[in-house]
Parts: sequence; C-alpha cells; structure tokens
Amino acid sequence: MNEAYPIFKCIVEQSSMNKAAQLLNLSQPALSRKIAKLEEELGAPLFRRIGKRLELTRIGQLTYDYAIEAERLHRRYMQTVAEFKETGRSSLTIGASLTTLQSTLPDLIALLQETHPEIDIKAVTGKTHEVVNYVKEHKVDIAVIASRLDDPHVQCTPLFDDHLILAMPRALITDEQRLIQLQDLNDIPMILFTKGTWYRLLTDELFEQYQLTPEIRMEIDSFEAILRLLHTFRAGALLPKSYLRQQLMADNDLVTYHIPQLEATKRTTSLIHADPNILDAAVRSCIYEIATHYQKRT
Repeated sequence: MNEAYPIFKCIVEQSSMNKAAQLLNLSQPALSRKIAKLEEELGAPLFRRIGKRLELTRIGQLTYDYAIEAERLHRRYMQTVAEFKETGRSSLTIGASLTTLQSTLPDLIALLQETHPEIDIKAVTGKTHEVVNYVKEHKVDIAVIASRLDDPHVQCTPLFDDHLILAMPRALITDEQRLIQLQDLNDIPMILFTKGTWYRLLTDELFEQYQLTPEIRMEIDSFEAILRLLHTFRAGALLPKSYLRQQLMADNDLVTYHIPQLEATKRTTSLIHADPNILDAAVRSCIYEIATHYQKRT
C-alpha cells in the first residue's frame, strides 16, 4: 500500500500537519515533501490553506475517501493472508451429486477460481446420499446437491430453484410463436435421461401423471450429448432451465418452450457443509462467495 495515502489520511483526521508529524514520528518538512509528491502524482492540490486551517479540496476529499477504503481493503487482505498462513490451506474439495455435476458444478468452480485463484480446487462426485456422507465424514469441504436437506449434522443453504423446460432444434419449428401444450409431447420424439437419474424420475412421474407416451428415440445421461443429438434424431428433450443458457441455445441452434405444467418438476439446488465454526477461514470465505453470488442472481 502506498505510504502516502495513510499519511494523508492522518493529516486530515488530525486537522494539523504538526500533530500528524508528531503522531507519525516524522519531521514536518519530510511530511510536507510526501504530500507534495502525492499532489504532483495526482496533478491537483489536496488542501487549501485558510489562515492556519487546512481545508480539503474536492480532489482532497476524493483522495481521503479512497485512503479509507484502501486501508480497509489492505487490512482485510492482510487478515486473509494471515489466516491462510495459519491454516496452510491450498486446496478445496467440492462434492457434487450426479445431477449437479453438469449443470451447476462448472459455474461454481469458475466462480471460485476467479475469487480465490490461490486455491487448488478438487471435485468428488456421487449420488446425493453419498455426497452428504462425504460432508459428514469431512471427505469434502463443501458440496452441491439437487435438493434441500434437513439434517442436524449438515448445514444447507438453498442456492436456486429450477425446473424442466422443453428444448427442440429450431429446424423442427414451423412457428416459434406457437404455444406448445403438455399433450403435444405425445407427438414429439424425445431423448430422455437414463433411468435412475433424478431428471428421469421427474420426467417419468410427469408422463405417468398426464398419461403421456412420447416416442423415445434415445436414453443418455450427458447434457452435452443430448444437445448434440437433438438435431441427429430430430427430437426434443426436457432439460433443466438453469443449464439452457442463451449462448448455449444459440450455439446449438435450439429453441425452448415453457410449458406451465413443467413447473411442477421444480427442484432446489443447495450448498451443504459442516458447521462453519469448525471450518477454516478459506472454506468459510468460499461459502460466503457462493451464497452471495447466487443471491445476486436470484
């Protein structure tokens, strides 16, 4: 941190060059030279002298505000460095249920790589109950699952709600403004997730409830493969809304349709972890960044 800014801040708060010089253990000429150099760097005066009183210029006020913020950030930075040195943490292990592996985990890792570039991130996947046990057994630091969790041994923070929507190749659509009803799925060939996956369970329950029997062209558990194969099989697919971002749809020349009944397939993606009081500072910081990020999105 440039030493001129805390010196300048001290002068402002003492309202006197002489008092500031005594407090900083500097001679007044040395103090004046440092302020003169800062004014030269900024290309503007910081003070106006009104008799024996110093008054901040507009640039001086902006510089004082900056000095306060810079001091706060520097203090926070040094505290974080001290905590990292104390814990020796250089890695973070994230657990992810199979459902969140393709839809949420990539974004979450990208976020943490941006906000915590000093941490090496590792990931472990498994079924939801396995990932919950990983948290309880401290095999992972945090985890994301596609449900809410009520467990006294695990803390759960809901991140966002999601539901299935219909995605289809643009080439199959004659009128993009046409409303598609749920019963229309009977006439649309479909690519579904493989049996046993969370999304397939939702889909099967939906088909059973509304007595739908669409033609199933293929079953697969890869989001990316489904998108690529929609054109090949001239089919549609029910995919989570959170995964179907605008750019992804454009890159694959797909369109989406919102069907009201599909909102019943809603599920909540949550972040789970152990009691924060037993986690080190780096993990707590990551938890805070993730929760804040998704709160802003929603």
